[in-house]
Amino acid sequence: MSADAARAAEMLAQLAVPQRLAAYAELIRRGPEGATIAELAFTIDVPVQKAGETLARLVGAGLATGTGNGVYRADASALREAASAVDALQPIAPLLRHYPQLRGNFAHGRLTTLPPTLGERYELIGELFARFLALDGLYDEDHINTRLAQVTDDVAGVRRMLVETGWLERDRAGTTYGPGRPLPAQPTP
Repeated sequence: MSADAARAAEMLAQLAVPQRLAAYAELIRRGPEGATIAELAFTIDVPVQKAGETLARLVGAGLATGTGNGVYRADASALREAASAVDALQPIAPLLRHYPQLRGNFAHGRLTTLPPTLGERYELIGELFARFLALDGLYDEDHINTRLAQVTDDVAGVRRMLVETGWLERDRAGTTYGPGRPLPAQPTP
């Protein structure tokens, strides 16, 4: 696991505790004014000592700023940066840099929508997935499905789209797949 992924995992682990999540949500709600330990203790209905421990955990994880009896503020940008770092680790991310017009079809490294028509974007998304699969021979359907499942929930739909657009060729029995056509030169980002 990369350092960025480990940092994101630590942030999420800290927010997985309901009391910390409530404290973080309250700090987000309060915005730049933030809250003191006493104010937060009152709002989330915990003793002051417990609120202090909670805030220390949030500060330690990089989710909040503040020390001692001062004012604590949420750092929402830290969570956004951690999510972006994790997104960059997704297997399709390096290829998406070359297909900026398709970024809207993905969220957090996963396909969320296919282009609605057989126009240019439909062809491009087929090319993107053909590059992602990087087929250099014949593979069984399980192999194709396993690879596609890394980036989409609609494995059958994407596999069908790849066959329809000619990027993937299927044998008559429908059990073996191979590259349908050569890939053009990699587009520039």
